[in-house]
Amino acid sequence: MKDIYSQHFIIPCYETDGAQLLKPASFMDFAQEAANRHADILGFGYDDLSRTRTLWVLSRMHVRFRRHPKWREEVNLDTWHKGPSMMFYLRDFLMTDADGSTLVEATSSWLVIDVDTRRIVRGADSPMDEGTARKVDVMAEPCGKVQMPKGASPEFVADHRVSYSDVDLNGHTNNAMYIVWAMDALDYDVTSVRPLKELKVNFNHETRPGEAVSIFRMKSEEGESLRYIVEGVCGERQAFCAELVF
Repeated sequence: MKDIYSQHFIIPCYETDGAQLLKPASFMDFAQEAANRHADILGFGYDDLSRTRTLWVLSRMHVRFRRHPKWREEVNLDTWHKGPSMMFYLRDFLMTDADGSTLVEATSSWLVIDVDTRRIVRGADSPMDEGTARKVDVMAEPCGKVQMPKGASPEFVADHRVSYSDVDLNGHTNNAMYIVWAMDALDYDVTSVRPLKELKVNFNHETRPGEAVSIFRMKSEEGESLRYIVEGVCGERQAFCAELVF
């Protein structure tokens, strides 16, 4: 079906962690590529938008890991777009195993921006054909706002300078790299033994090569769960803010 794009593949070793489980940032990479390919098929992909000096930017994403895929495991990744919602364009993802059981489910919110002005393109200038939308929700609600709690005193972790490995074809930090930074900001004795259950992230301001991003974190315990808020600040602007639950 044209309204659903599917990819079948085997989880490679270089996309897994020390426990041989799919890394959260690797899921972001897979999802991003599937979204790009589907948009190309539907006529509003990277090349189509380039002709009008616009581009897609991922703004928010909510990912729920039912079970992390393992190295060498065969998986299927489905994606479909759901049309506009206020200023955003919504797209869902569903990764399943060989038996069809859910591994990972996600919903994402995208913006179209003008390449030259970096401003949001809205309304009548939309590149999307709503007739190709599939109104099926993987999650009941789009990803909401993620922020540090008011009055919190987050712990400074490190400064990260945006470098070659961070930058994508749009000339700014790729969305998956913010998840790499967020995971690396946490204690290894947590991330190495406790698979991530849920991830919410807001991408609030782009960062570019040479810029320094200060990483902060805050930890809380809720029963048997650990919850972290990780934010990156560049100058006076928040580049990203992520909520991670283990």
